[in-house]
Amino acid sequence: MFLPSKKTANETAVVICIGGGYWAVCIDHEGSEVAKKLNELGVAAIVLKYRISNDEWMINREISPLQDAQQAIKTVRDSAAKWFINPNRIGIMGFSAGGHLAATAGTHFDKVLIPNKNNTSVRPDFMVLIYPVISFMPAIAHAGSIVQILGNNPTDDKLREYSNELQVTTKTPPTFLIHASDDDGVNPMNSIVFYDSLISKKIPAELHIYQSGGHGFGLFMKNLRSCGWTGVKVG
Repeated sequence: MFLPSKKTANETAVVICIGGGYWAVCIDHEGSEVAKKLNELGVAAIVLKYRISNDEWMINREISPLQDAQQAIKTVRDSAAKWFINPNRIGIMGFSAGGHLAATAGTHFDKVLIPNKNNTSVRPDFMVLIYPVISFMPAIAHAGSIVQILGNNPTDDKLREYSNELQVTTKTPPTFLIHASDDDGVNPMNSIVFYDSLISKKIPAELHIYQSGGHGFGLFMKNLRSCGWTGVKVG
């Protein structure tokens, strides 16, 4: 938990889903560094170290990361008054595979997978997706993420279920997306197809595709190191 100073706080909070291909979590450059930057903007940041899917210690590997994302949103919303957060200004941010988790939280919130006796909403109010994995469709999918979430032989129905561009509805939160054209880790078409789906449902959306920058740049792209992309107002 990273809270901004009371002087700069703007009652907005963001749950950060760090990347790592669903194999690991990049806790620093996509986690704590991002949280500190959000604090500078007056935004409370919650870095989520979600569980890594594994059949050895999980009954259902596909839902564990999403359970953790839903629990994080619920916890922040339930604690909003204590942390000086507006419960209607709680977003989710994700990098790479963490972007897939964030997009899943923003498109699968009607199916609550955690204990929730007070029926607290687990829908994020907005999404910030940075070089995200979005689709499990073979043409543009990140194969490693599919294996980690669904195993080696997923059904077509499961691939479609976790292809978040196919799950956009009129209730999907407003979304800000960033990708680089030369991303050799996650095909930039992931962001493009999600943006297209958002626009088709008239969801407010903003997409930035940079000419270069590669994958995994976190806050700063090499070609934008003097200013980065974080001048955008979050929330």
